[in-house]
Amino acid sequence: MKQVYSKSWKSSTQTRKQRKYRFNAPTHIASRFLNVNLSKELRKKYEIRSIRVRKGDRVKVLRGDNKKQTGKVERVDPKNSKVFIEKIEQTKKDGSKALKPLSPSNLQITDLDTSDKRRFKQTKLGKSAKSDNSKKETKKEEKSKPAIKNEKVEKTAEKKLKTKENNVQEKTNEKTDKK
Repeated sequence: MKQVYSKSWKSSTQTRKQRKYRFNAPTHIASRFLNVNLSKELRKKYEIRSIRVRKGDRVKVLRGDNKKQTGKVERVDPKNSKVFIEKIEQTKKDGSKALKPLSPSNLQITDLDTSDKRRFKQTKLGKSAKSDNSKKETKKEEKSKPAIKNEKVEKTAEKKLKTKENNVQEKTNEKTDKK
């Protein structure tokens, strides 16, 4: 187990390897640990179950001391896989208040921050958020593409027939010339 990272640790039953997988995961995989389930309305709208939480999203706490509280995501800590929500604070020993770190698995997104268009391009959201008209147009385009292919096939078949006919005519002309 001297290796820094291995995908095989993900499926391991050994707790030490599971922990090592999480702690040594590269950033593109560690960002998946920050995925949060969507509410039922958003699931129906976007046809996706979960998405990476982001600053500006409105979330609801499902488990823990702050259960049923909602708020806007103030900060996301990808290194420690924690999410900080406004108005959910804890008091420190010196009496000051600090945002409480929450696990993404205990949250549910109730409203998405749609200001960044790239966020939707990277997921299925970009595909399903389109209107029904655009889906119909793409289906029409798909139907028209095979027609174009059929036309090309027909043209090539016609060319072949013409060349065969020309060859036959040339041969008959040669035979008549020899007589």
